[in-house]
Amino acid sequence: MHYLSEEHIFLFLVQVFLLLGLSRGLGQIFTRFKQPALTAEILVGVFLGPTILGRIAPSLQTHLFPAELIQQNMLETVAWLGVLFLLLEMGLEMDFISAWRQRGDAVKIALSDIIIPMVVAFVPAMLIPDKFLTDPNQRLVFALFMAAALTISAMPVAARALHDLRLSKTDLGFLIMSALSVNDIIGWFIFTLVLALFTRPEMSFMQHLLIMALTIIFSIICLTLGRFGSSAVIHRIKRHNLPEPASSLTFICLLGLACGAITTKIGIHALFGFFIAGIMAGQSPALSERTRQIISQMVYAIFVPLFFANIGLKIDFLKSFNWLLVLVITVVGIGGRFLGAWIGVKLTKIGKANRLSIAIAHTPGGAMEIVVGILALEYGVISEPIFVAIVFGAVISSIILGPSLAYSIKRRPQISVLEFFSRTDIIPSIKAHTREHAIEELADLAAEHESISAVQQLRQAVLNREKAMGTAMEEGIAVPHARTDLIKKPLVVVGRSQAGIDWDSPDGKEAQLIFLILTPQSDDETQVQILGHIARVMSDSSVREELNNAPDSATMWDIIHKALRTQVVKKKP
Repeated sequence: MHYLSEEHIFLFLVQVFLLLGLSRGLGQIFTRFKQPALTAEILVGVFLGPTILGRIAPSLQTHLFPAELIQQNMLETVAWLGVLFLLLEMGLEMDFISAWRQRGDAVKIALSDIIIPMVVAFVPAMLIPDKFLTDPNQRLVFALFMAAALTISAMPVAARALHDLRLSKTDLGFLIMSALSVNDIIGWFIFTLVLALFTRPEMSFMQHLLIMALTIIFSIICLTLGRFGSSAVIHRIKRHNLPEPASSLTFICLLGLACGAITTKIGIHALFGFFIAGIMAGQSPALSERTRQIISQMVYAIFVPLFFANIGLKIDFLKSFNWLLVLVITVVGIGGRFLGAWIGVKLTKIGKANRLSIAIAHTPGGAMEIVVGILALEYGVISEPIFVAIVFGAVISSIILGPSLAYSIKRRPQISVLEFFSRTDIIPSIKAHTREHAIEELADLAAEHESISAVQQLRQAVLNREKAMGTAMEEGIAVPHARTDLIKKPLVVVGRSQAGIDWDSPDGKEAQLIFLILTPQSDDETQVQILGHIARVMSDSSVREELNNAPDSATMWDIIHKALRTQVVKKKP
């Protein structure tokens, strides 16, 4: 028996056209002003939903988005596919191996940024008036949920801010993303357990312990044996020259579906399964940055806008808006995450210059906070006023991240990076054809000019950093770097490969201009500024073209010197 009529399909297509077209269009405008597309997507739903269109033209709003169950379920299904694949993509972006290698500082920051925000959020949640609760008898579970919801940070928002500020390839960006990876894994684990506790109140204490144990076992298996198995499959796909990125994409989607089904059977939400599946697949070195970018673009271009726009269709934001709730949840969320990360950084040996930037990077709740909120709303854990306050808090924290992070970088005493370049540290034509050999060739030149005898040790320091997190930028630029005790002052060695070298770049382009950045082990400030200056200069296509066409190293030096000299800098006191 067929339940879908031509009218159902027609109206569904109109709904998707409106939501997707308006979300993407408005999202592009917001992105140009360095604001998250998430805000635009929610605003589209708010405009087309009961909040605005429902008040201005209720008959039109009802006609476009009728309350008929079949029609709602069609859009709801697509929207939930969006959030499932959002968690899958988020897992892909996590570098679990690198986070594990950084487990000293990263784990300290992450654990502090879990425990402290949970404590900060738990207390106010226990004091919220009964009228804002769906069930006052479940206040403890509600408080636990709020503690978990206001702890999870928005890693995609932080990653975008780091990219915009040219920090994503630095050691600072590496540490921030490693700490956020650990934070999100623990945060989602806690949230799914709290959700299972609320949705199955009839279960005994032992049954809840069993769910927790099975979840832990499943996570351990996935992050160990599952990680190696996934990597082997992706390697096999690449070795057999199967169509790419289609083959890897299919495998990753199947992996997500399988893990989602398993976690559902265990008794926790499928979202956690998709999240873990993404982490498993994302650790494979055979999964190129280009393939990751294609998956990410697919998710954020189609699925994610529909999910967040659909939220606005369900709720009357004006009716459920309470300014005091919004203020409390926003301040508690941002303040708790900032305080947690700040204390975590204080427990490490990270220099003072980076502490504020790391703490600020942990403040956004973003899409993840809203996803957690909509799940809790669907299961009746929270009321609509609480959810609306969570949405406002998540959006506000995402909006202020970029300017706040930029301020934390600009407040540092600036330096002129020209002093770290030299006309003798330029290789106009690199002989190497691979990334590893190119790094070795540049490191050898650095060792020769700095009279470093431990050449192999210098090579290995750069190669280890490259393995931990790739340093390819876009438009044929690569910035391998390392901090080492083998040098006394910062040094930049420039190399050019006219044929191009595969550096696993996000845009798929081969690296032609390579900047090896070496800084002393104790210096955790200069690297950020050197890389930032290089990124800004190389974003100019005319500079890149001049360097690629320069006949010799002397001409290349003149171009670099001129480009860097034009940048406005403050002398370090």
